[in-house]
Amino acid sequence: MNRKYFVVVLMLLFASLSFGQAKKYEIGTPYKNLTNRTGGFYDYSDPQEVNIKVSVWGFVKYPGKYIIPVYSDVSDLLSYAGGPTDDAHLDDLRLYRVLKDSTQIMYKFNWNDLLWEDSLHTKKVNMPKLKPGDVLLVPGSQRLYLRDWFSMALSLVSVLISLSILILNLTRK
Repeated sequence: MNRKYFVVVLMLLFASLSFGQAKKYEIGTPYKNLTNRTGGFYDYSDPQEVNIKVSVWGFVKYPGKYIIPVYSDVSDLLSYAGGPTDDAHLDDLRLYRVLKDSTQIMYKFNWNDLLWEDSLHTKKVNMPKLKPGDVLLVPGSQRLYLRDWFSMALSLVSVLISLSILILNLTRK
């Protein structure tokens, strides 16, 4: 009797697992968009406009290569990339560009000037316009918060307790 219940429970478990893994497709969803959802290539192109390929690397939520409309600017590109993370240094954004004669140009600008202005002003902010092949680099450094320090300390204490118990067990015998 117990064996029958065990078999039934196993069959229900496997049925629920296989049912949960069924892909959910919508009618009209193109197949090409379903194949590469986890990669670092994002398509925000506008079918009515000319589109360019650019890249965003560094401390943003979704780094990778992007296809964006030609009228997009750096703020649009940062928005497409999910915005900067908490660890990003917004005072040192860099835009790299390779010109036709193979020379490289780097534009550095401070995004904090745009974000944290106290008042509105009429002076024009010199923001570089995006061109095909541009690479936006958002530098940053890893920050450790209190929960990170607590987690590391707890892990260390756990290892020390485990080692002391092991040593005590080995020396008793």
